[in-house]
Amino acid sequence: MASPVAATTPALTVLLPERRRFAGQPVGAEAGRWLARADRAADAESGEQAQLLRHFDLLPRGWPMAAITRQRDAGDAVLHQWLRADPAHVRADMTGARVLAIGELGLGQDEAQALLAPLRPLFGDLGFQLSAPVPSRWYVAMPVEAKLPVFSAPAQVLGDDLFSHLPDGPEGRRWRALLNEAQVLLHNHPVNHARIAAGKPAVNSLCFWGAGRLPDHVRSPYTGLASPDPELLSLAQLAGIANTPAGPQLLDLRQARDWTAVEQRLLPGLRELGADEVLLDFADGARYRLKASQRWRFWRRPLAQLA
Repeated sequence: MASPVAATTPALTVLLPERRRFAGQPVGAEAGRWLARADRAADAESGEQAQLLRHFDLLPRGWPMAAITRQRDAGDAVLHQWLRADPAHVRADMTGARVLAIGELGLGQDEAQALLAPLRPLFGDLGFQLSAPVPSRWYVAMPVEAKLPVFSAPAQVLGDDLFSHLPDGPEGRRWRALLNEAQVLLHNHPVNHARIAAGKPAVNSLCFWGAGRLPDHVRSPYTGLASPDPELLSLAQLAGIANTPAGPQLLDLRQARDWTAVEQRLLPGLRELGADEVLLDFADGARYRLKASQRWRFWRRPLAQLA
């Protein structure tokens, strides 16, 4: 079964954040002409998961990111069902507990292992194994038949009230109770006392997300990828993207917040586009197809702003 995007894959696809991330920022004159003359594809589904699924085909269908990243981190994802239990920092406010950081808290490996030590028996009593091959990515290994509630993705949880994202139902109650016990252990941990004294954020909660088994197949039409994102790099590894310069390339700029910097990255390649095509894929579903032949559409007024 071929990838759903293989037949129309441009020479370069650029992944970008939602256009609102650049709201109020002017579009340069040259970039404005390119965007105004481009072919605007029909809007696709919004969201990070939907954006990546436009370029990666998973079988069976789903989004088991814990197993996907575990395979890259430790190479043993085929053995279990997996759940991410990433370290998190929350702060109490007037409405609840606001999630200020997930994963990247500047933990060292020794700190991560020390924090895990009292948590392992807690999870072990439920038949789960807790581990952290990478300090910022913690994993729960479970039997393949384990039933789990639906957990919110970190992008939905970050900056919001933690309690509004805890799972419901009978299975949800089990994980809410587990999280409460874990928070007590973390709150009293000497590593967190030391981090607070040093002005560093405490690891005082966990973020459960990404549950599932490793996909049987991951396919993509790209031969090269440039990205700092471990989730996307893990998908690329499973898809066999070998980072060869020949063939369609995928460029990940989803962390960009300065549109001028995006233009500086893209414009040199657009000036030498030739017969190739560049696709700008925004996380809100907007897509622009850019080709050299579109220069003749000189009557179109340059785009002044993205959003």
